[in-house]
Formats: sequence, C-alpha cells, structure tokens
Amino acid sequence: MAKQRQREKGGAQTAYRQLKQDLSQGTLGTLYFFHGEEAYLRDYYLEQMKAKLIPGGMEEFNYHQLQGKTLTAQRLGETVDALPMMSQRTLVVVQDYDLFKAPEGERNAITQVLADLPDYCCLVFVYDIVPYKSDARMRKLTGVIQERGQVVQFARQGQNDLVDWIGRRFRALGHEIDTADAQYLIFLCGDLMNGLISEIGKIGAYAQHRRVTRQDIDAVAIPVIDAVVFQMTDALTRKQMDKALAVLADLLRLQQAPIMILAVLGKHFRQLYTARVALESGQNSRWLMQLWGMRSAYPADKLMEGARRHGLDWCRRAMRRCAETDLAMKSVAGADAKDLLVSLILELSAGGTSC
Repeated sequence: MAKQRQREKGGAQTAYRQLKQDLSQGTLGTLYFFHGEEAYLRDYYLEQMKAKLIPGGMEEFNYHQLQGKTLTAQRLGETVDALPMMSQRTLVVVQDYDLFKAPEGERNAITQVLADLPDYCCLVFVYDIVPYKSDARMRKLTGVIQERGQVVQFARQGQNDLVDWIGRRFRALGHEIDTADAQYLIFLCGDLMNGLISEIGKIGAYAQHRRVTRQDIDAVAIPVIDAVVFQMTDALTRKQMDKALAVLADLLRLQQAPIMILAVLGKHFRQLYTARVALESGQNSRWLMQLWGMRSAYPADKLMEGARRHGLDWCRRAMRRCAETDLAMKSVAGADAKDLLVSLILELSAGGTSC
C-alpha cells in the first residue's frame, strides 16, 4: 500500500511538472483533468492556460465554460468542435462532471468525444466539489485518458515550498518575513494557499515596517480552529487553567460545537503522546512532522517542548480521558456536551491526569 501511494505521488508530481513545462514551452495538450485540495494552484494554472491559448479580447469566442450538472455528450461535442475565431486554439473547461459515474450511454458518447478531440481544442475537466476517482473497470474510458490526457493533482504544498511562496507574496507587497514567522503563519492559518493569500494581504496592509513580525500576524490574522485548540492544549500542558478556559470560552462564543472542539483536542493529545514517544526513542521534531504530515515546523517544535514537561503515562491518560469524554458526549442520555468539555479542561489543567 505504501509503495502504491509513493507511485501515485510520483505520477502526480510528474504530471504537475509536465504541465508547467508545457506552459513554458507553449506545448499544451488537448485533454486535462485537474483535481486536488490546492484550489489556488489549480485556478492559477487555469488562468495561465487561458492567457497562453486565448488572445486578449477573444475570450467570448474561444473560451467556453460548461457546468457538470447540465452537461451532455452532445453539448460537449458541439463545444469542442467549434472552430477558434482569430486564434489558433480554443479552451473548454468542464466544472465538476463525474465522468466515471455518468450513465453508460452518456459516458460512452463522451469517451468518443475525448478520443476524437481536435488539435485546436484544449479540454479541461475541473474537479472541485466532486472528487476525481478513476475506475479501472471502465477500460475504454481510462485507456483514452491515459493515451490522450494528463491527470494533474494540485496537492497541498510542502513546508519549504509554502515558506518560499509566502516570502514571494510578502515581497510583492513590499515586505519581508523570516522562515520561523512564515512557519507560524502556516500553523495559524492553515496550509492551503487560498486561505493564506487573503491573510497575507491583510498582514501586508497592517504591517508598519518592512519586516513582518509575529505581532503583525497575531494582530489581524484569523486562526483556524486547529491553531486555537492547539493554543488551549499548550496551556493545558503548562497547567495554565485561566488561559485554557479563556480560549475555550472564545471558541464557544464563536459557536464552535463542543464535539468538534473535543475532536481537535483529542487529536492534539495523540500528537503530544507521539511527541513523547519520539523523545524517548531519540527522534526529533522532523520525525514528528513526517508522521503527522505537518507542513509547518512550529507545531512540531511546540509539541516536543510540551512533551518534555510530561511523562508518557500523563500523555497516555490525557489521551484516554479525551476518548472517554467523547464517548460520554455521544452515548450518555441527557449529557451536556459543553459541561463535559469544561470539566475535562478543568481536570487536565489542574493536573488531574498526573501519574
């Protein structure tokens, strides 16, 4: 299974590199399938394809967008066959059409359209809300995709790529940011570029000096729930009851569901437990990042720091108490989820799980 995932990852990276090469060399193909979590990159490369293929002012005639909900094989065929006007090529974008779940007749007809795509047309299937899932049992369709198309996955970016990108975005706004603060921004606001780009814009407008500071980030950035709960977890490991309860009160005031808060809290205590295991086995924060798929070193370093304050038994018991509270929320008749969560926070911050 691990080897299969590595092969799939390698294939996705190859397709992504090929797309970039085709754009730079002006050798775009005729059929693409875009999917993946990183919508910012997907939209960016769609715009690059549009700029490369369609002369300015001719979009109305040569750029066509089709919605998957109303797509038919006939409509697709007519659109891809439409000749370009004052342009060498056309660009057709199909949004959220689950090709592999289409009725057999439609699927077969569309497969034929894909097999006979004219060279002047570039057809892109974009999967945003609808997930892209290939089905090898549909041999004719998968064969055409493998022969004529490129399946490009826009995956979440790794830490180094994100840090470099954040640096470039701030430089475009006339600012600089160091690596540690860029990693903190990823931790605080998540690792998707679509979310980060708006926060970078706000921080850039707020910052008074060329170098962006952590104070600038904290002043205007909106943290994701994982980051807020992480701050509460950190306070708990330090037995800072007032701070932990203040963070919890903020979350509840923002109408975050107690069961969701507990889910994130439980995840963070599992991470803390593995951080303690890492310490006892001589591993470092990089190992922890790889284990949990973290894209910022900041939480990994904070977890290692927190793990040094507690033994393995404390971490194990804290993790178990989260699981027990989760069970109580879901199974005990008349249980008040908010009260259960507050009781858990009081117990953990007071050292009730100490061994």
